[in-house]
Amino acid sequence: MRRLPILLTAAAVALVPACTSDNDTGSSTTSATGTETRESADSAMADRLQETIDSLHGEIGFPGIVARVIGPEGEWTGTAGVAGVDDQRPPTPEDRTRIGSLTKTMTATAILQLWEDGRLELTDPIGKYVPGLPNGDIATLEQLATMSSGIPSYTFDQGFQQKLFADPDTPWTPEQLLDVVRGDPPNFAPGEKFEYSNSNYVALGLVVEQVSGQSLADYFQEFLFDPLGMSETFLPADAAFPEPHLSGITEQGQPDGETADATNWNPSWGWAAGAVVSTIDDLQLWAKALGTGEVILSPETQQYRLESFNYDLPPATPERAYGFGWGIDSGWLEHTGELPGYNTYAGYLPESNTILVAAVNSDIPAPDGAGPVTVVVDALKQDLG
Repeated sequence: MRRLPILLTAAAVALVPACTSDNDTGSSTTSATGTETRESADSAMADRLQETIDSLHGEIGFPGIVARVIGPEGEWTGTAGVAGVDDQRPPTPEDRTRIGSLTKTMTATAILQLWEDGRLELTDPIGKYVPGLPNGDIATLEQLATMSSGIPSYTFDQGFQQKLFADPDTPWTPEQLLDVVRGDPPNFAPGEKFEYSNSNYVALGLVVEQVSGQSLADYFQEFLFDPLGMSETFLPADAAFPEPHLSGITEQGQPDGETADATNWNPSWGWAAGAVVSTIDDLQLWAKALGTGEVILSPETQQYRLESFNYDLPPATPERAYGFGWGIDSGWLEHTGELPGYNTYAGYLPESNTILVAAVNSDIPAPDGAGPVTVVVDALKQDLG
């Protein structure tokens, strides 16, 4: 049986990790398989980007992809493949998708908003809010957000994985998830190294609820999604997945060589670390807001976030590092998301005000082990120069 480090993103492994867009004007179309866009990119650029996703769709074999680029040369939206193995229509930017660990960028933003409002301190130990965690008395909220807390990830626990894949429809509470690691020794002293842990973000989600007095879903809606006009984005209370949506396949938890339809698996086990549902249309808005701080954070708080990357913690490099709920890779401010059946990406390049978002309805790795959306995004970045 194949078990992967579920919810582990490319941003974590390789450390690659707004208002409406200023480019949202006009109306025109893209290339052959493409969808309608608001301002067409240069035709040569659009053809090159479309050829890239067509080629990778054939090489890697995921069911479908929808991607969008908005930058100095205009806007391009492209699709390849189908919305699902049993849904042969082309995917669209309006299709909902499970965004996995992109949820972490939202949870981290909520923590920063509450800090900005003086309702918590980033130096607070997590144990002040959530008792019983390894390193709980000394690991700070900042260290949880930057993945340097030493708190083990419940998703790496074999017993948890066995329960999850035995019945992926089972609902999980945040406390049940954290109970998986309560009583375990920490993996290292806080601040000593970088290690991606979903436990960090489930705990931070509980902090948001305690400090705000709202459910995490309601907080996201009021302070993130509504202000940005992200009308199709929400944190589900159960496996609810309104149409239209992408249908995703996975190998996780399956016998070797077999896949499963993970579309309606209950995402509650990801919660503040990975359960949000969104669309490419909405992720475009989120990528811009995340990269600029517009609408969601003050300039001072955004500057703190821009300076939060831990370049000194291995395996970071001068070009790649992880910060406060996001990654940087050669100037791109970004995060990927993986949930069984789904792989997503949102990135913003400040130097050219470029947005890149993509969603693939599969988390099955490419032959080199990289997530399918990571392979696609890396190729699209090369096309963009």
